[in-house]
Amino acid sequence: MKSCSCFIQASFINNDWVIIIARSRTTRLARISQLNQESFIAIDNSEKAITSNEIAQQTGLVLPSQLEKFLFGDYLQRIINHLDNLSFIHPLSEFKILPPIKEAYKIICLAFNYTDQANWVRFGKNPPTEPVIYLKPRTCLIGPTDDIICPRFVKQLDYEGELALTIGRKCKNVNTNQSSQYIAGYFVLNDVSARDIQFIDKQYTRAKGFDTFGPCGPWLTTADEIRDPCDLHITTRVNGDIRQDSSTANLVLKINEIISKLSKVMTLEPGDIISTGTPSGTALSLASDSKYLKYNDVVEVEVENVGKITNRVRFID
Repeated sequence: MKSCSCFIQASFINNDWVIIIARSRTTRLARISQLNQESFIAIDNSEKAITSNEIAQQTGLVLPSQLEKFLFGDYLQRIINHLDNLSFIHPLSEFKILPPIKEAYKIICLAFNYTDQANWVRFGKNPPTEPVIYLKPRTCLIGPTDDIICPRFVKQLDYEGELALTIGRKCKNVNTNQSSQYIAGYFVLNDVSARDIQFIDKQYTRAKGFDTFGPCGPWLTTADEIRDPCDLHITTRVNGDIRQDSSTANLVLKINEIISKLSKVMTLEPGDIISTGTPSGTALSLASDSKYLKYNDVVEVEVENVGKITNRVRFID
């Protein structure tokens, strides 16, 4: 997508797409729920929107019915070309924002990928030169304000603030200097983890695969709007207390390396999510049982120029 001086998101009102275009610096896409229906939206500071029906009437454009088709097509640029002729009438406040990507084939997460973790016991005290990965199921994904729901048998619930990206087109055996061409956009992800389960299993899938253990969003910021994804401040707060305070400049494997190395193992497909790892400051890295998440804790993860998610913790029997 070409850079522009606006941003766009989309949703449904009465079975109709809502596209919001704001005169702002970034291009952002979000999925929403409105009147018990899912669709996607564009969000702006003025909280005004226009429906696809109205866009069709004003421009003659026809929009797809799925966010992924909208995102991976050239619809955004077509709308931008008609920006000055569109009028906006719908308030954004009626929408509930959902995870930005729903149809992910794979959610690939990296471990041991921040230099400030300094915990390389498995690697002879040196950071890994190849991606150490695990997969999360897409059923773990929840929206930027949804509750994290955890069974009470989990005793050590931890947070991991991360920068995530989604792949925009099929990617296999690409070089590092080509990797950025395959990124559709970026968003925030909290890789919630049950550490006691992790230690029992000696691997990560069950510990990180619970439903709701993937809060993300609040929207997708298109790749062209992030000048350098490896120079973004990342902060995680629990009840307002800063736990993680780092930068993606501390990534061991940079984003172009991650994509290139993964593409030589598996085909990356449009909608695949890659979460790039978490910095120091998790309850595990702080070695403090008091830092693990408790009932009603509020976890905020914020990535500079990308967005912030805020999720409350609930424990259930």
